[in-house]
Amino acid sequence: MKLTLAEPKYFKDSITIISELVSEGRFKITQNSIELVAMDPANVAMVIFKLLSSAFTEYDVKEDLEIAINLSNLKQIMKRAGNNDILSLELVENRLKITLKGRSTRRFSLPIIDVDDKQQKVPELKFPLSVEAKCSDINDAIDDADIVSDSLAFVLEGDKLVVEAEGDMNKVNIEIVEGEDTKITSETPDKVRAKYSIDYLKKMITASKLTDKVKIQFNTDYPLKMEFVSVDKVQMQFILAPRVEND
Repeated sequence: MKLTLAEPKYFKDSITIISELVSEGRFKITQNSIELVAMDPANVAMVIFKLLSSAFTEYDVKEDLEIAINLSNLKQIMKRAGNNDILSLELVENRLKITLKGRSTRRFSLPIIDVDDKQQKVPELKFPLSVEAKCSDINDAIDDADIVSDSLAFVLEGDKLVVEAEGDMNKVNIEIVEGEDTKITSETPDKVRAKYSIDYLKKMITASKLTDKVKIQFNTDYPLKMEFVSVDKVQMQFILAPRVEND
């Protein structure tokens, strides 16, 4: 296996984002992509990641394989990757060899580790609605809600997405209306409302490093799905369990 990226940001930023939720991960490397499905230790959030072979300048994979890596250690190495470096990944003697080539050539290696957890399966979820919006709008709404509470509610009312949060004394209400930057698709005339952890949402919205648009799907007291796509490069999805209303 030898993989080369002329734009290391897609791999670098993805590892940084994923490592906020999980410290170890099993990557499945196929002839079309690098994939990872992992659940955070609290079983509250799942991350689904795919880095497509079309993002690479060299993608030499003879057969499908799986490798488990300590993501915290990998993130530290990726911090050393400059935007203009050429990043190469090779599997050598049960170690992941990482080469960063710029004005100098730096070589790192990480051991392949054993991960006890079973292969995670992506749950089949059905949603009556989806909201496609600018990441910056959703990020601002999460930051606003974070001022008053540790959880927020996404509410779909007609042609607008409402973000609500309530603390002991304070409340906040943010309206994101359908328009040029926001597309809302709904199969239900009913009001849809669900509550989620702000701490997890803040970690998930950091995937805006990969693209400026996010797709959000949810249902009343049902998991949330957030999807970030950079065409022909990378796909990242998150599934987040809801907070019950009487918590």
